[in-house]
Parts: sequence; C-alpha cells; structure tokens
Amino acid sequence: MQEKGGTLLPFLKDIRFHWESVNTKNRFPYNIPALQGLGNIELTGNVTFFVGENGSGKSTLLEGLAIKCGFQLMGGGRASLVDAHEDHHSLEELITLSWLPKVKTGFFLRAETFYNYASYIDELAKESPEAYQPYGGQSLHKQSHGEAFLSLFLNRFHMQGIYLLDEPEAALSPQRQLAFLRLIWKLEQSGQAQFIIATHSPILMAYPGATILDFDQSPMQETVYENTEHYFITKRFLNDRKKFLEELFAPDNSIR
Repeated sequence: MQEKGGTLLPFLKDIRFHWESVNTKNRFPYNIPALQGLGNIELTGNVTFFVGENGSGKSTLLEGLAIKCGFQLMGGGRASLVDAHEDHHSLEELITLSWLPKVKTGFFLRAETFYNYASYIDELAKESPEAYQPYGGQSLHKQSHGEAFLSLFLNRFHMQGIYLLDEPEAALSPQRQLAFLRLIWKLEQSGQAQFIIATHSPILMAYPGATILDFDQSPMQETVYENTEHYFITKRFLNDRKKFLEELFAPDNSIR
C-alpha cells in the first residue's frame, strides 16, 4: 500500500460502473435501486462496509467484485478451483476496478457456501494432507461453525491481499466478532490488507475509521455509524427492551 500523510492507502481505489454496456436496466441485477445512477465508488480507506436490508444489493456487488478480482463464486483464494455450480447474476461485466498497486492475493468468503468450501478442502486433503495447514491443521468440518470461521481468519488472513467477506458474523459470537475486529486492525496496521465487508453486525461496522456505504439509499451513499438502522434498532432495544418488545407485540404493529 502507498502512504499519504502517515495513512496507508487501499490497493483497490475505485469501482466504476459502465451502464452504457447494459442493454436493459429493468432486470436484475441492473435494476438494484442502490446501484442505479452510480458512476463510481471511490474507496479511500482500507476497511469498507456494505450495509443494508436483505435484497438491497450489497452481496450482489460483493460477488461481482470477487469475480472481477479472480476469486471463485464459491469463495476462497485465487488458487481455489472450486465453483458454486449455481445460477447467479453478477455485475462483473458492468464494472471495472482501478488498483495501485494491483494485488493478486486475498480471500473471498461467502457465509452461505462456507460448508461447501470446507468440503472442497477435505477433498484436497485426501491427496495432500498439507491442504489443512492454512486452516489450523485440521478439517474445518471437525470444528464448530464459529471455530471454523475463526480458524480461517487466523490462519488465512495473514498475507498481503484484498479480503471480500459476505456476512462473516454469521457464525461468530459477539466475543469472537470482537476478536475478528482485532484481527482486521492488526492486518490494517501492517499495511497488508484491504477489507470490503457486507454485514448486518453493529459490532463489526463500529470499526474505527471504516467507510460505511448504505445500500438502503437510492443510489447508495456513504453514512456514519450512528445513522445506520442497525445501530438505531440495537441501541433502542438495549436501552429499553421492555418497551421495545411491548411495541413489537402490539396487535396493530405492521412489522413483518
């Protein structure tokens, strides 16, 4: 990473959208409200969070970035040969990435396909037991879901690279989310890593100095932690749980 004024700058600088290459903008994923009208997303920091409701487009964009970076849709590093074997609609043909310098290492994590990725590592280990080495020396299936995630983070997230993570909090307790935040901090301080993370976790998105991009806005825009719905709902719930639940369970409540 380059340094400017004592601050380490990210590898991936800019995500540019080329809408002129799209024949029709009224079908998925080109009709995602958060992305329509966007010319580019400038990345100025090493930790960026995509936040928003389910279906807002954050995971779809992350998948497009992953494919553009050379990762398989299933997840893993660039050397992984496993694929998701599923229909998907990606944005990789719509976007171009600007780098300085270009990095070819990193990892793409999809929480929803992590089980399949762990099975892929088991298959590799049948012929080469050292395949387990980057994952704590044992099968990810022989660890709890949370232990497997943390083992992956601790053993694979140590090299220079870009790390694209889709809901990494899915298997992490609050305590382990804090441990993960420390891991992000250590890698960022070393100048070795850039993180782009799609998350619902108010713990993770509280990372100091992170950029938060709100996909519930149309078009998507940068926001601050205290303005996220995740922070607002969590704070309101913890400050007065009884009142919050009384309102939630009221007969005329329209929340679904």
